[in-house]
Amino acid sequence: MNQARYQHLWPGVPFALASALLFGASTPLSKLLLGSVEPQMLAGALYLGAGFGLALLRKASALGGRLAQEAPLRKGDLPWLGAAVFFGGVLGPLFLMLGLARTDAASGSLLLNLESLATMSIAWIVFKENVDRRLLLGAFAILLGAMLLSWTGQGVSLDLGAGLIAAACLAWGIDNNLTRKLSAADPTQIAMIKGLVAGAANVGLALWRGVALPEPWPFLAASFVGFLGIGLSLAAFILALRHLGAARTGAYFSLAPFIGAILSLVLLPEPFKARLFVSGLLMGLGLWLHLSEDHGHDHEHETLEHEHSHVHDAHHQHAHAPADEARAPHSHRHRHAPLRHTHPHYPDLHHQHRH
Repeated sequence: MNQARYQHLWPGVPFALASALLFGASTPLSKLLLGSVEPQMLAGALYLGAGFGLALLRKASALGGRLAQEAPLRKGDLPWLGAAVFFGGVLGPLFLMLGLARTDAASGSLLLNLESLATMSIAWIVFKENVDRRLLLGAFAILLGAMLLSWTGQGVSLDLGAGLIAAACLAWGIDNNLTRKLSAADPTQIAMIKGLVAGAANVGLALWRGVALPEPWPFLAASFVGFLGIGLSLAAFILALRHLGAARTGAYFSLAPFIGAILSLVLLPEPFKARLFVSGLLMGLGLWLHLSEDHGHDHEHETLEHEHSHVHDAHHQHAHAPADEARAPHSHRHRHAPLRHTHPHYPDLHHQHRH
């Protein structure tokens, strides 16, 4: 492999795939807990586990002096954060629960694939992330594979429940694109806040509906699964947004159902199905089309001032005091002078141009 040619894949693609892997693994583990914890209460436990787990992780990082590598959230980020939490942590779960109560499980599972479609559509249409036929074909193959995994042969019930689930997916698609605006900041801080708010919202709604609190051990187990499958997964997702943009991150994240299906064969007594093999082929094709993307052209960077974790690469040539120079990666507010060059790139923090 030509290392220079594929250098732009790092670290965004590994972060996106790690996010999909962690979230996909949480699905069969959550299924094991459903017998002990009511579904919405389980969702609350998962998100609270994500929030509190990341809070402990941040405390440990602060003691080790590692938080200085990431830029904290600033006052100007709060409107974006509030909107992202509202759409993704409040509206999304609420619409999902209302929708699942009004439609069958098969339709709900199939319709949940609309989240990735919403994420990519908003990124391409509203935020003007670059796209070509190769990317569209790859995204279509991945989404088709995910939908095939969810297909039960019963079709989709186009009723109020289906509309509410579609609304939940739209809310999460908006959330993902709004979070893209925050991706320069500390991903664990963002994911912690979203986890705590979404967890409190789901537990509160469950208690309001009269659901009893579960036994301590299942709740703690769900919290640990949430820390890994939602907390760390969301932090990795935000880092992927920083390097890849929302559309490509959403496409890679669509692999999560396939990962969950593979793990279900090991953890749960579920038979191997032919559609799993076909779905794997489709997703493999889509993954290859995205990994082999070679988007490079002569482009110009305008003057830009922002704050994020960085090393001194081709886009960061500013001077430091000797003590700060030795810390890498590190975060501080810095200014980019105008620059024109050619290299393969994604719509990351430094490549927001149109073409």
